[in-house]
Amino acid sequence: MNTIKSISAFHKLLSLPEPKHPMVSVINLYESIFIEDDIWKGFVSRYYCVALKRNAKGKIKYGQQHYDYDKGVLSFTAPNQVQYLDLKTMDCENTGYLLIFHEDFLLKHPLAKTISSYGFFSYAVNEALHLSEDEENDLLEIMYKIDKECQHIDHHTQEIILSQIELLLNYSKRFYERQFITRKSGSHQLLTKFESYLNDYFDKKSADKGLLTVHQIAEAMNLSPNYLSDLLKIHTGQNTQQHIHEKLISKAKEKLSTTDLSVSEIAYELGFEHSQSFSTLFKKKTNMSPLEFRQSFN
Repeated sequence: MNTIKSISAFHKLLSLPEPKHPMVSVINLYESIFIEDDIWKGFVSRYYCVALKRNAKGKIKYGQQHYDYDKGVLSFTAPNQVQYLDLKTMDCENTGYLLIFHEDFLLKHPLAKTISSYGFFSYAVNEALHLSEDEENDLLEIMYKIDKECQHIDHHTQEIILSQIELLLNYSKRFYERQFITRKSGSHQLLTKFESYLNDYFDKKSADKGLLTVHQIAEAMNLSPNYLSDLLKIHTGQNTQQHIHEKLISKAKEKLSTTDLSVSEIAYELGFEHSQSFSTLFKKKTNMSPLEFRQSFN
């Protein structure tokens, strides 16, 4: 697999001069010409990319999903994800900006640890963010400041740029949450679908289905795990894993109070391979062991 290891290498692929800063760059798409190269048929990079597109055309495959550049305004990609770019669909009139920063630029900074909390870096194509004019201008202003700071490299530069990147990501997080709220109809349908899936899964009698995972339910709903958890968190205050645990405990209480099944049998029906794991989770969530809970009904 081809690897774009540096910001400089990416500049060359876009027919651009050397970057002002070796670890971070703000790229004007209108000034970029993607050169014909086999690397676009499959590559990974060592940098994060925030793409703010205006009238952009083209398709890029990111992970297992396809981004349409002409759908949505703001998109995010992370290092080490396989990407494929279809140059045939690129429009020479593309406008917009790319903020790219190398993963090593974050080293020894708190953002190196917290950047993984921004779930939109793994969002799927149908989760691209649409911006109002004011929101777009807020992000553009930050990009302009980063670009300006790249011209004055000193011992303050990294801290100033990273603070601006963090500000941009926090704005983006706000805009994503706003998108969840304003799309109430679609969100309501997803929440209903999620609840139905949970109920159907735990109503099945097959014990060999195993424990329900976040990835499993997200895949069934054609969403990324991070997107689903963010959606649930905004509307319910709990992420996907918390909802799964809540349903598990609810079903366990039902079986403990209405059946004569042993704790091991109940654990097995709920998908646990080991009954001790079930008992540990049950006590953590209820402050009682399964047997103590059952005895409280006698």
